Amino acid sequence: MSQPAHDALAEDGVRSGSEGDGDTPKEACGVFAVYAPAQPVAHLSYLGLYALQHRGQESAGMAVSDGQTITVVKDMGLVSNVFDERTLAALDGHLAIGHTRYSTTGSSTWRNAQPVYRDVGEHTFALGHNGNLVNTEALADEAGMLPGTVTSDSDLVAELLAAELAREPYQSSDGRALERALTRVLPRLRGAFSFVLMDEGHVIGVRDPNGFRPLCLGKLDHGWVLASETPALDVVGAHFVRELEPGEMVVIDATGCRSVRVFPPEEIDPKLCLFEFVYFARPDSMLYGQGVHAARVRMGEELADQAPVDADMVMGVPESGLPAAEGYARRSGIPFGQGLVKNRYIGRTFIAPNQSMRALGVRMKLNPLRENIAGKRLVVVDDSIVRGTTTRAMVQMLREAGAREIHLRVSSPPYKWPCFYGMDTGQRGELVAASLSVEEIRDYIGADTLAYLSLDRLIHATGAVGAGFCTACLTGVYPVAVPDQLTKTVLEPATPAAPEPQAVTLGAVFESDVGLPARQAAGIEE
Repeated sequence: MSQPAHDALAEDGVRSGSEGDGDTPKEACGVFAVYAPAQPVAHLSYLGLYALQHRGQESAGMAVSDGQTITVVKDMGLVSNVFDERTLAALDGHLAIGHTRYSTTGSSTWRNAQPVYRDVGEHTFALGHNGNLVNTEALADEAGMLPGTVTSDSDLVAELLAAELAREPYQSSDGRALERALTRVLPRLRGAFSFVLMDEGHVIGVRDPNGFRPLCLGKLDHGWVLASETPALDVVGAHFVRELEPGEMVVIDATGCRSVRVFPPEEIDPKLCLFEFVYFARPDSMLYGQGVHAARVRMGEELADQAPVDADMVMGVPESGLPAAEGYARRSGIPFGQGLVKNRYIGRTFIAPNQSMRALGVRMKLNPLRENIAGKRLVVVDDSIVRGTTTRAMVQMLREAGAREIHLRVSSPPYKWPCFYGMDTGQRGELVAASLSVEEIRDYIGADTLAYLSLDRLIHATGAVGAGFCTACLTGVYPVAVPDQLTKTVLEPATPAAPEPQAVTLGAVFESDVGLPARQAAGIEE
């Protein structure tokens, strides 16, 4: 399945590195599928996955069918690392699915890379998953699976489908065995799932009854496309048709595209993750019929109305804070300017021999424009604060560059609760707002003032009031009940912690601040 490094690590909207900096939630995966006879579906899938790279950077893969055989290629790393022209040329077929992963259940290993593949009798299929199930352990227990049989919730779903297909060991005349298996398995799943699946001749897309994670449908001149976000449709030349509805299953084959209702109407309760609007989705995406960039600009405008301040310049934290900063400047009348330059070519790892070198990690990705900020009162806009470590380092860096005042404005409410539906935010004790008040957070990060956008204003800014959102990470109200002991490695046997390597991820750099006050709340009552 799937989780972001902060956009300051990104190049052109692609977040680089799999660990993140600790001040934004980890990503949700990207899924893609195409049914297009006589077209290069592997190349189309490559383009689609490239457009979804921001949703997961741990691994990438695709499965392609020529109507007789499914071929799967997957590996650790970015889309451009996993596939080249020679690899794509060998993937001949007319339907395919693809996946970019950031792990939320199951560790980051090749075994957990997707698509997941199964061969059962005369049936073969592949599956890609964006989201996170909350009843993974219960399903594994019910199925009598031994520990280690499956190591991710996506792997578990594939195993459940394989068990259902085993009841139909031979191909049926209608070729709908996978569809029938899904109608029996899907109602047993709890949590977030946007699936793309394929057998030898069908492509299938499914959203959970709450629609936690996005999935949309596009039309090619001679085919169909499914994708997590609309830019993946744009890049392959597909016309956006619509978003799949929560609880809907779409089946695509030689006869066309049809919709199947798997869940009873009373279970349908739209709850799209609100952070898709705030942070996850690309700014050129459409969600609930609204442009994401325009929504983020409106968040900044709402923030200016809610928390005005006298200042000389409004600046955004690249890249995630820029649209809201633009909106704040427009509404407040304070000039918009650039205060930080990001390194677009930062790698995923680097050698950090000691703690003092790790402390320079923020400067590897951001550097201040001294001539723009020296002596000025700054409004600094970002989209979220999760742990606070990078924000604290950034504020200190701006002060050292001569900023006279720093007024931090955040275009979402305080992030207080962990997500169990497809984001990897850590435990509640790691979230700075879970244990500190806004004023205490302001004091910790060293800003002159700090203000968060209210939830009502945030939802209003999306332009989709009443459409239905999940706000669990902000309110603690979980639409689907979560087991007490749900963890990322729930299906994997415990292993001794490995010694820390010399080459460390950027995530380790930004998590290394021993002064993080939220760490003191590690035992906080849930």
